Amino acid sequence: MPAYILTGAPGSGKTAILRQLEIDGHSVVEEAATDVIALQQALGQPEPWRDAGFADRVLDLQRKRQLASEADPRGVVFFDRSPVCTLALCRYLDLTAPSHLFETIERMVAERWYERTAFFVRHQGFIQATAARRITFEDSLAFEKVHELTYREVGFDLFEVPAAPLPVRVAAVQQVVDRPARLP
Repeated sequence: MPAYILTGAPGSGKTAILRQLEIDGHSVVEEAATDVIALQQALGQPEPWRDAGFADRVLDLQRKRQLASEADPRGVVFFDRSPVCTLALCRYLDLTAPSHLFETIERMVAERWYERTAFFVRHQGFIQATAARRITFEDSLAFEKVHELTYREVGFDLFEVPAAPLPVRVAAVQQVVDRPARLP
């Protein structure tokens, strides 16, 4: 089953693209970090990303969702982020990445959990704050660079999804997915 990652800076429009892909019949695996943040905030921790165990909780939820997605027979599945994003987040926040994060990424690449091409959703020129997203637009641009460098370092080919109306962005993603497979 082909599995693709959608990544990019917070507020870039990944969720809107994923919602349309889901409506179009594709399987979608939700982002883990936002859900971990929301849960921890509901439990009374206003800035859970500052907690030493934050990356571990995100990675654990990502892995659970990845394993659950393998049971879905619908074909192509789109992931809202991956463990590489967790590494990028650690780097951006200047947190020590858990050693098992590196092990997970190595295994992920070796076992080809995802297609080699990841969709890198570019910012749209603004950001809208939410309870979980408290980053400024300027900081999101710096975070975007960290994401891009981290994915390239791990060995992914990035297909850039440029700022554009939603139907154009979804069509660009779908066009890549619909390409005939290339022989190794």
